[in-house]
Amino acid sequence: MLSRTGAPPPTGHACVHARSSGGCSECKVRLLSVCAALTCEELDELEALSQRLHLAPRQALFRQGDPADAVYNVTEGMVRLSRLLPDGRRHVMGFAMVGDFLGLALPERYNVTVEALSPTALCRFERRPFANLVAGKPHLLRKLHERAGYELTLAQDHMTLLGRRTAEEKVASFLLSLRDRYALVGQGSVTVALPMGRQDIADHLGLTIETVSRLLTRLDREKALLIVPGGVRLTNLDRLENLAAA
Repeated sequence: MLSRTGAPPPTGHACVHARSSGGCSECKVRLLSVCAALTCEELDELEALSQRLHLAPRQALFRQGDPADAVYNVTEGMVRLSRLLPDGRRHVMGFAMVGDFLGLALPERYNVTVEALSPTALCRFERRPFANLVAGKPHLLRKLHERAGYELTLAQDHMTLLGRRTAEEKVASFLLSLRDRYALVGQGSVTVALPMGRQDIADHLGLTIETVSRLLTRLDREKALLIVPGGVRLTNLDRLENLAAA
């Protein structure tokens, strides 16, 4: 799901020997992902498996139903995870940003479509070599299990959000959780960037685009937030936090 975060950033191992420029040891988000569990020597093994990818906005990384032949670590930007329902409707499962891994469940086929919302960079790891690497490193496997458990918690939280909250509470919760995620990766600010569109937010929260637009306008009018180019500035956190905690 990847729509909220509250987990503290993991600690990692400092590298003390020289490496190729731009390698895993210099990755700015390494300590935010499961890679933090690896030593310098183990990072060499991981780097040997990695392929760097760059996506333009709206470019697909993979689509629902494609063979699940790789896992990915987001190192820059943000992607949208969506699923096409049997009746033709789209549900946005969540948004992945720097430090997030994609494809860790390793099904035979991907059950979501992943598309870039902004210029995005990722590391790609072939499924079988990555699985072999994990199998020989129990500490990395533990990190992956922790990540899977965390994502299960997010899924449960999102189900509660969809089923038990008013539309206004959903929007406030979404904005605050996104703010928290940005803060975790060192991008904390009163202005929350929204690379996703209003329709994406609506499809994520189980609302209509008209409802999302109306509520953002109302919160702007009430001075709880200020709509700015590319996002919103949170100007009354007490108001938003009261809504999110309702």
